[in-house]
Order: sequence, then structure tokens, then C-alpha cells
Amino acid sequence: MSRTGFSYDFPHASLVSIGDLNPLDVRMIFERSAVHFDNNRAGTRAERTLDGATLINLFFENSTRTLASFEIAAKRLGAHVINFSAGSASISKGESLEDTALTLAAMRPDLQVVRHSAAGAAQYFARVTGVSTVNAGDGAHEHPTQALLDAFTLTRRWGEVGGRRILIVGDILHSRVARSNVALLNMLHADVRLCAPATLLPEDADRWGVQVFHDLDEALEGCDAVMALRIQRERMSGGLIPSDREYRALYGLDHARLERAAPGCLVMHPGPMNRGVEIDGALADDRERAVILEQVEAGVAVRMAVLELISSASPNQRYVSDSGDA
Repeated sequence: MSRTGFSYDFPHASLVSIGDLNPLDVRMIFERSAVHFDNNRAGTRAERTLDGATLINLFFENSTRTLASFEIAAKRLGAHVINFSAGSASISKGESLEDTALTLAAMRPDLQVVRHSAAGAAQYFARVTGVSTVNAGDGAHEHPTQALLDAFTLTRRWGEVGGRRILIVGDILHSRVARSNVALLNMLHADVRLCAPATLLPEDADRWGVQVFHDLDEALEGCDAVMALRIQRERMSGGLIPSDREYRALYGLDHARLERAAPGCLVMHPGPMNRGVEIDGALADDRERAVILEQVEAGVAVRMAVLELISSASPNQRYVSDSGDA
């Protein structure tokens, strides 16, 4: 494939965890993401570095924005995309996950994107099939491309996230987004804070290399960015919060509460949002403070970068040559 714009050989044929990466890898991803972001915004056609490749989106959980983001990213790079729906899958008829993985691998895809409710599912698919794999969310474990697009969004605004104070507030317990963001932001030397009621914090959160708060007003002091997380009721086995009304009063973001943060504090949300619960609608729509739609836009660019970079490291790269010819 074409090596235009690549500053070094990306060493990873899959991305299943932020822990797979080092700061140089992240810098490479952001370098390529910036090119794609600018080209996408300008309407410039991307380098078709995946011409002739086939990508399968294996989504065993419902998704709208993540599935669409990966599909658009792959198609802009020239790949053929197949979306695999769990509802119509043989696995719903009793087929094992391993048989499903091996059956799809026998069709010889070049890349696969896996979203599953079980932690470790993406790693399992990568190991069983040998196909270059991107983790699009595995249970409450990780969601590495979401963390990358979040940090990339902040990097576009600030130049770098190192030394910045960033707060994540909400349902930390069930959030793969929070886990991946903490790992990446710590790697990039940000000052990371978590805030949630005790019932929505993992027991080991104080060992994540972050400051942990239960009072949102205290946690917001001096923050340069704050990310609100959705209450994931579908992952809860019991009532971990008394009511939406009480949660909003204690942990909901709005303009008045944001006054405690640093001037110009940016507001983020990975979506989907529960307006009026974790974030006030007026704040979510404030384009000077909220970068939520910019996160979505950045997601396509970051996923374009990740797909082309892991494909360049794939051991079975069959579809293009180093010259870019088919």
C-alpha cells in the first residue's frame, strides 16, 4: 500500500486495547487523523489505501454512531464493507462464538471490527482468526478508538493534553469509555479525575492513577475539560441511583455548575446523551463549550487512521502492494 505521509512503520496488526499502544503509536495515529480530518472537512478525496480490502463489522451489540463511523471510515479509504448483524446471525441459533469467528475468517476478510457485550471478545476474535482486528467495545472493558478520538479532539484544540486537568463524571463502573480514556490520558500525562456516586465507581478506581471524587462541584475545580457519561441502565442489575432527578441534582452538568471549572472548560460526551439527566440540553448545544459533534467528526478521521495503520502492519496484507497498485 502507499506509504505517503507515514512517518514510521506502525507495529500493530490489531488494536484491541489502549495498552497495546505507546506514545509514538498515538502520535502516529493523531498525525494521520489530522490529515483525514482536514480532508474530510474540505471534501477532499482520501488516499484509497484500502482499495481491494474487505472489512467486516461484527456488531453483537446494537450501535448507531460507532457502526456508521467505522463504515464511513472504511469506505472513504476504498474498502468493501460488510455489516454483520447479531440478530440475524447463526449465533442466535446456537452456534458457538468460535465457530462464528472461524466461519467468517474462512471468507478471508482483511480486517474486522468487533463489538460485543463480553470483555475480551475482540482479543478472542483476533487470536482465533488471525485477522487484523479493531475493538469497537467489549463489555465494560475497553473502547480504544473512542478514547483516541476524544484525546484527538482535545489535541486539536490545545496542541497536547499533557498537563491539562480532565474530569470524567458519571457511570464509571459500567463504562469501557472511561477505562480506555483513563489509560490513554495517563499515557499522555494529563491530570485525570473521576467523579461518581460510590455505587457507580469500580472498587479499584483509586488505583487507576487518578483522583477520585464524589462531589462534582469539588471535582470541577480548575478542570480544562469535563466528559459526561451516560447512565447505563441496561448494564445494571439493581437500582444503583435513586432517581434521574436526584442524579441530575448531584452530578448533572449545566452552565452554572461549569463556572467552577477553568475558564473555557470544554464539555464532552461520547453519546448517546440523556439530555436533562447527565447533561443539560442548553449546555450540550453550546457550540463554544461543547465539542460533542466535533468528537463525532473526529471519530471518522481517527478510525480511518487506525484502519489504514493496522492494515499496513497486517501479516496477510493481500489486497495491495507497497506501490499502491492492486
